Amino acid sequence: MLRHFPHTDIAYTHKNRDYFIAAFTFFCVAVCLLSDANASMEKQNALGVCGWVFLIGLLLGENREVRVQVVIAVMFATLGEHFASPFMGGYTYRFGNVPAYVPPGHGMVYLTAVALARSGLFLGYARQIAAFVVIVCGAWSIWGISGFADQGDWVGALLFCVFLVYLFKGRSPMVYLAAFFITTWLELIGTAVGTWKWAAIDPVLKLPQGNPPSGVAAWYCLVDAVAIGGAPLIFKWAKNSKEWLKSIKSGKNAYQGAGDD
Repeated sequence: MLRHFPHTDIAYTHKNRDYFIAAFTFFCVAVCLLSDANASMEKQNALGVCGWVFLIGLLLGENREVRVQVVIAVMFATLGEHFASPFMGGYTYRFGNVPAYVPPGHGMVYLTAVALARSGLFLGYARQIAAFVVIVCGAWSIWGISGFADQGDWVGALLFCVFLVYLFKGRSPMVYLAAFFITTWLELIGTAVGTWKWAAIDPVLKLPQGNPPSGVAAWYCLVDAVAIGGAPLIFKWAKNSKEWLKSIKSGKNAYQGAGDD
């Protein structure tokens, strides 16, 4: 199964930028969620402004493809947040809203997953990291359905199975692998300080779920998959639109030339 990941006997390049993005996002996530634990709506909005400034600043050093992926991730994740939280009630933020920092936060989380996935550390130790993630997340899922956990987590176990499919069959396993670390970090902090809380019973599946569910990274993998798969479609549409506009302009110029004759 680990053959799906890069070989570890290759010397990969370490870029400081990748590690800076990851460290900066991990730090910002912790500060933001701890700050929001008892924050007012005004402070939430201020955190949102900071989030957008930070995200735009980080994107300045990325290529066009990554920027488009981040935009898609932000749009898709924000729609998903409004559907899953205020509408469905799968989890609830303190004010029953989707905080202003969540959309740019999703962009930073996605960018962090991309940065870690391409880093020399993750590429060089891909198989060891994959084994670690599977063992840790698997043990977490087993604990959730064992009866020893304070809150049953059958949804988490199901999501863990979905996560495994992404990890070993998806088109970007390194991104999904990296997503586990940053999403687990933010979920553990966010739920611990009460920034949001997952419903004890999932409103759709009607199954017990943890706070947070053990396999919650699977939801973020879906965001990653949509962003990675959607970017080429955007580029193709942009190219076709450019060619279409060019053909219209050429046809218009030819028509004007014929009229002058």
